[in-house]
Amino acid sequence: MATVNEKFYQLIKRPLVTEKTTKIAEQGNWLSFEVLKTATKPEIKAAVQALYGVEVTRVNTLIAKGKKKGGRFGATQDVKKAFVQLKDGQSADLMAGVK
Repeated sequence: MATVNEKFYQLIKRPLVTEKTTKIAEQGNWLSFEVLKTATKPEIKAAVQALYGVEVTRVNTLIAKGKKKGGRFGATQDVKKAFVQLKDGQSADLMAGVK
């Protein structure tokens, strides 16, 4: 059976770092991650707090539907994204790695 830390590492696939997410992060202290499709908001909150050592005030999730490629042959995968708002005055450097 996986330990708690291993479960958190599996739950959060990767941080999303794009132009749009960095603008959102600057405006309201938000972080964005790609997470497992089965992840719940409380699990995401616990994982971010444990891995980055910050306090989370809010978690929003969405499922971005995959796009069809090449007509009827193949498609990209659906992706679940989590947008996490940190408590005022806190920040986490996604490029520096986890705690």
